[in-house]
Amino acid sequence: MSSTAFIEGGVYTRRVVPFVAGDGRSLNLVNIRSSERMPDKGPVILVHGAGVRASIYQAPVETDIVDALIASGYDVWLENWRASIDFEANLWTLDQAALFDHPAAVRTIIAETAAETVKAVIHCQGSTSFTMSAVAGLLPQVSVIVSNAVSLHPVVPRWSSFKLNRMLPLVKLMTEYLNPHWGIESPTLAAKLITLMVNLTHHECDNPVCKQVSFTYGSGFPALWRHENLNNETHEWIKSEFGAVPLRFFEQIVRCTGRGNLVSVEGFPELPEDFASFEPRTEARFAFFAGEKNLCFLPESQVKSHEYFSKWRPDYHALHLLPDYGHLDVFMGKNAARDIFPLMIHELERQ
Repeated sequence: MSSTAFIEGGVYTRRVVPFVAGDGRSLNLVNIRSSERMPDKGPVILVHGAGVRASIYQAPVETDIVDALIASGYDVWLENWRASIDFEANLWTLDQAALFDHPAAVRTIIAETAAETVKAVIHCQGSTSFTMSAVAGLLPQVSVIVSNAVSLHPVVPRWSSFKLNRMLPLVKLMTEYLNPHWGIESPTLAAKLITLMVNLTHHECDNPVCKQVSFTYGSGFPALWRHENLNNETHEWIKSEFGAVPLRFFEQIVRCTGRGNLVSVEGFPELPEDFASFEPRTEARFAFFAGEKNLCFLPESQVKSHEYFSKWRPDYHALHLLPDYGHLDVFMGKNAARDIFPLMIHELERQ
């Protein structure tokens, strides 16, 4: 049995469950349950994006996605994979996460719960890497996958493409990482120069991390959410929820956007070179979600993936385009519990 730490808080019990990735890296899962009732719908794993952590699913809103899932009877497991800012910064790739992290996390949940299957809610680079695992046949225990923003076909705005292809090589001369927290603290010359450039070009709000996030991940003002969808407390909270992300990851995204779909870069024999060149090796049903105002990955990303998966299995997968939502406000928005979470839970439960 894995060693665990129990933290009582409010009506929930939080249990931190360490697990070891396939390459020996120490990671963890956070199991959250109601202290008043046992879950009756089995485990669901939530997988965060790049340069954040599992707590990104618990923004300071009245009802977050964890609340909604627990209220619906699910056993919630938040995965901190190698991109989590709870761990030391490292030069990760999507390949490493797909091969080493997500399969080990799912096996750990199966061992801890004795469940036969796991459902998943995945976002951004947690979604791309988890989709890679599923398509490669590494997640046979996963039955339903709710994917937000991007999965198999990353499509970015034109300005993002310019930054990735033209500015990334220049930035790489100065640093191995970008870090939106540089808006609060700039410890190096590279951090100071990038912060100066961001401050000169981004005037959409007074939150320095919000502006750095937009420079790092997208093309908008802001890029990852619509300001009107966030309450003031969440807009302040994000200052502590973003950290380092390696340029090595962005280099992989350049190759993926150039190909039009996910490709591997490490040469691991367990992963295909091109993830859209064969029938997906998974029985999981996908529900693709995309904010129509997403300025990080265009909604076309999920439309293409839905079309691709449906080619192999018609009338099996689902697509939801969300008016007036962007990228992360799909989970952090003050009205997401009303507008979005019921749709996601419906997809988790739909036969």
